[in-house]
Amino acid sequence: MLTRKVLRASVCVMSVAVSMPVFADLVQTLAKVKPSIVGVGTILPTRSPARIFSGTGFVVGDGLTVVTNAHVLPKAIDQAQKESLAIISGTILRQELRDAQVIALDIEHDIALLRISGAPLQPLLLGDSSVVREGASMAFTGFPLGVVYGFFNPATHRGIVAAITPYVSPAYNSRQLDTKFIRRLDRPFDVFQLDAIAYPGNSGSPMYDPDTGVVYGVLNSVFIKESKENLLKQPSGITFVIPGNYIRDLLAKPRSP
Repeated sequence: MLTRKVLRASVCVMSVAVSMPVFADLVQTLAKVKPSIVGVGTILPTRSPARIFSGTGFVVGDGLTVVTNAHVLPKAIDQAQKESLAIISGTILRQELRDAQVIALDIEHDIALLRISGAPLQPLLLGDSSVVREGASMAFTGFPLGVVYGFFNPATHRGIVAAITPYVSPAYNSRQLDTKFIRRLDRPFDVFQLDAIAYPGNSGSPMYDPDTGVVYGVLNSVFIKESKENLLKQPSGITFVIPGNYIRDLLAKPRSP
């Protein structure tokens, strides 16, 4: 009887050992992805706190271009008080602040491109998002709850593409309800719906292949079923991701030097 128990235990241990490599690729991929993840916000020396970061961004291209959501950017910057747009990179123990400038906006798809100062950071590769299919395994890395508690530690979530569904970007204010915007209501674009939950601060995070680190989209928003007060206690919602081909289109557009 003792021998049989030992054998059963050995089988259980073997089963666990066999299942572990499922996430081995993501462990290796994270080592490449995390150096490319940055926080996006503003710095104002006379404010308390001086640093306010409202979302996530990730580095692409030449290592000096950051992708984030347009809604992550402040509506206005108080230059008279020396407020500035900035990104923060590195780790919680070795943080690095850099000045940033907006170089391109796609309001319809809620995408912004920033140009940062300093030496190039490690960029992520943008893939062709048209090849993504429902059921595909994906991961995203960003700063969940960083805007709530001030944490600076990138966290990763994993899930599948639950659906590819039409989506109409919301108007941020009544001034955007012009004829052009109303026409867009008749031609919604497809977005990826993930079964993994994102939190405040995850906006602008890259959605990428956990095996390769290739980026296929940028997190846009979370539709929360509960009230904001219950967000942290009972996170329940749908995470939407803007397909990465809209990022590629914006990067390809000519810009003034």
